[in-house]
Amino acid sequence: MPLAIARIDVRDATAARQIAALRAKLAPQGDVVSEAGRRKTIEVFGEPLAPVHVVERICEDVKRRGLEAVLDYTARLDGKQLAASQLRVPAEDLAAAHAAAEPAFLETVRRVRQRILRFQQAILHRDVWLETDHGGRLGQRYLPLRRVGVCVPGGAAAYPSTVLMTVVPAQAAGVEQIAVVAPPTPYGSYNQDLLATCHELGVTEVYRIGGAQAVAALAYGLPDVCKSSDAAIPPLASPITSGGLLQRVDKIVGPGNLFVALAKKHVFGEVDIDSIAGPSEVIVIADETTRADYTAADLIAQAEHAPGSAILITWSESLLDAVATELQRQLARLDRGDLARQSLESFGALILVRHEDEAAELADELATEHLHLACAEAERLAGKIRCAGAMFIGPFSPVTLGDYAAGPSHVLPTGATARFASGLSANDFLRSNSVIHFTPAGLDALADDVLRLANKEGLTGHARSIEVRQSHSVEGRGQGRD
Repeated sequence: MPLAIARIDVRDATAARQIAALRAKLAPQGDVVSEAGRRKTIEVFGEPLAPVHVVERICEDVKRRGLEAVLDYTARLDGKQLAASQLRVPAEDLAAAHAAAEPAFLETVRRVRQRILRFQQAILHRDVWLETDHGGRLGQRYLPLRRVGVCVPGGAAAYPSTVLMTVVPAQAAGVEQIAVVAPPTPYGSYNQDLLATCHELGVTEVYRIGGAQAVAALAYGLPDVCKSSDAAIPPLASPITSGGLLQRVDKIVGPGNLFVALAKKHVFGEVDIDSIAGPSEVIVIADETTRADYTAADLIAQAEHAPGSAILITWSESLLDAVATELQRQLARLDRGDLARQSLESFGALILVRHEDEAAELADELATEHLHLACAEAERLAGKIRCAGAMFIGPFSPVTLGDYAAGPSHVLPTGATARFASGLSANDFLRSNSVIHFTPAGLDALADDVLRLANKEGLTGHARSIEVRQSHSVEGRGQGRD
């Protein structure tokens, strides 16, 4: 059956409308959910709710009923009946998975961890201190977040790589408490490779929860979960969050489906989040020098996420035709070819532009998650493009390298949010605060400017806090103090 992927020629009067429709499909505010997901919504809630309304119900229910709601949704949405004592993966299960893992797999995990750690530590923010003119100093301090939650998908495939790409940057920043949640599926929290990876990285908190209910549990905590694990969590100072097995986190990171993305959006403000992500995406910019088989393979690699968007932009019509032929040939030979085909037909496109400048402009407009510059003089073209979650330069830098082993995190902005958002890094697990330390002479030096602005704004109490110190400063200097 021929591949029915969209072909868009920017010279066509309908091109702008076609591209806008494609962008709308990929936005996390959209309705990218499978037919099976729609049927499940009706089954659980009794009506065809929009994803955003499904998420609102789940999150508010978990906030109100806690553990009872989490177990209920785990049974109804994931089809898994769990007791409270089964939510947290026991320490012995993590150790057993690690002991049973293939030695070669663990060696790969260790090498990848070192690559990620090396890169993330190299880009880590450092404290900055600036001496003032009168003996004081100004500073910016960076401190790691205390506690972080990591969402790991587990629907259609297992993702040990996501554990590496989220946990290791947090560890590079100095985060001490990391809680991983994954759905109770063979690809999620029952996957032995995933559990072995957590153990190898020193993660002791792994919970068998997925979807919006997992995000809500991380945001609000489950104080009434019974303490079934021998790895106790240190109690917090606040009585609101102390006690129970799963304590609330400060930030939630990691990919997931539309329901996970919308749940993160719902709880933002209660906790911090990394992003509101949509389907995985790639744009490949190519020309007549690019190999069609490379490009087809790179498009399929993202499409097989299902959903996943894969777009080719080229000014070579002959390459566009060759890639279309290669896509058809390669899809027929892949295990997940049917899933990739569905994604290409729903969220993919082969776009013909007039020249490379038009390609760069369109890439900035689409502001994609992954941008692979596979054309000649790719470095030069990269200088013309501002908006991409991650850039991959040249024919031997496929996105798959970044997905698994290069060093930067593969958690990246999607849905055109690379216009303003950045990929996850160790710096996202730091919070900063400024430090201001002035001497009496330093206060006097700034006093006139502060008083003038405060009085202009009518904030006389602000002005008074300076004036009362000026009088003491003058007295102190009269006694030989500065």
